[in-house]
Amino acid sequence: MDGIVNILKPSGMTSHDVVSFVRRCTNIKKVGHTGTLDPQAVGVLPICIGKATKVAEFLTTQNKQYRAEIKLGITTDTQDSTGEILTREEVDFSVDKIRQVIYSFQGDINQVPPMYSAIKVKGKKLYELARKGIEIKREPRRVKIHEIKILDIDLNEHTILIDVKCSKGTYIRTLCYDIGKALGCGAHMSFLLRTKSGIFTLEKAVTVEKFEQFCKEGCNEQLLITIDSLFLNYQSLTINSVGEKMAVNGNDVEQRYIYEQEQNTIEQGKVYRVYNEQGKFLCLSSVVQKKNNTLALKLVKSFY
Repeated sequence: MDGIVNILKPSGMTSHDVVSFVRRCTNIKKVGHTGTLDPQAVGVLPICIGKATKVAEFLTTQNKQYRAEIKLGITTDTQDSTGEILTREEVDFSVDKIRQVIYSFQGDINQVPPMYSAIKVKGKKLYELARKGIEIKREPRRVKIHEIKILDIDLNEHTILIDVKCSKGTYIRTLCYDIGKALGCGAHMSFLLRTKSGIFTLEKAVTVEKFEQFCKEGCNEQLLITIDSLFLNYQSLTINSVGEKMAVNGNDVEQRYIYEQEQNTIEQGKVYRVYNEQGKFLCLSSVVQKKNNTLALKLVKSFY
């Protein structure tokens, strides 16, 4: 059983909790998630099972999309609604001022990771230090906010609802905190929903209850997304049995072992999805030029 399941993570479960849950349901130990989602947050959490754990590194680098609520006037030690309140300030801004400040965060920005995060410093996770009352200096990280859409501004409740498209490594609660800081009143994130992670969308996510039921009925593979579907932007190639043996041993596969009708379509430097004669996805390979000026497939990532 190899593939990716798009789980709708419920509030109250950590990303690791979801991984443990999938392990129990499938009786498969090799399971991993593709990017931590805060315990109180809900939404898209792709879970890799079996050989699909090899693609986790590709998925974690992909862009994410979120819906978040900002609560103005209150800061917390966790930058979200689960933390201890640190400050309370008056909130008295026009809608235009709020919009101006929020839109100023679009583009490349620096973020200082929150203390309550899983980032490791000298082998210690920051949240472990934070729980002991220890705060250390964190270096800012460069992230990209591709787009912010303001969905609602409630001046009575001092809340703002936004949709955010961002790069990997972006902390939405830190974005909310920084917006409050820029306004001068402070803020924290009061709600978070991940709506998209790479190709995985909220609309196609399955609840933990549905996944558990499908596993009990032996139909869990119906919910799996195949590994190669993540790489449909790469052209496919088929190699014969001789080429397959070379590939699985990590050797370069000479051009002559590619199916004849595809041999002359390959281009040096391009990456391809490589399949065997039975249609099994084997690997990603790039085309390189050998010393004798012939072309060959060089292994990029194996999935056999």
